[in-house]
Amino acid sequence: MSIRRRAAVIGAVSLGLVALSACEKPTPLATVTVGDKTVTTEANTKCYGNGKDLTTTALTACLNMVKPTKTITVGAGDEVHIGVDPAVAKKGWLVAAGLTPKTNVLTNKTYWSLGEQDALFTDASTGASTNSVTLNIIETAGANAKAYLGVWQVKLVKKD
Repeated sequence: MSIRRRAAVIGAVSLGLVALSACEKPTPLATVTVGDKTVTTEANTKCYGNGKDLTTTALTACLNMVKPTKTITVGAGDEVHIGVDPAVAKKGWLVAAGLTPKTNVLTNKTYWSLGEQDALFTDASTGASTNSVTLNIIETAGANAKAYLGVWQVKLVKKD
């Protein structure tokens, strides 16, 4: 093999390794199902600590400023079903519609249903109804922990 070919092979391998090192490990998935429609989402990279606690600033930013990339429509009488990766369920997780908690910390469960569709679209502090809300799926660091490890989001839109 000529020196030029060896140099070309070494260059190609080096470029491939650089490209692979730039790849990020995907976050665990969260799934939201309403009727026969399902969306699956990853946590925004700023909203997932890769096993480390999110800072209070990061958690607040995720809940208030990050916009969901997935949307699903919820009609009257529809139940919202949520599924999480077993690794998330093992630590514990909770669900909030916007900033309003809708569940307690759930441990060892990979699946949960929210049946009160109207309550999802009502602001608990003002009682006002809205046509859309961000469903926040929040991973905790354990059943009694005050630390949060990740946030997955799906926009719920009320069907007229």
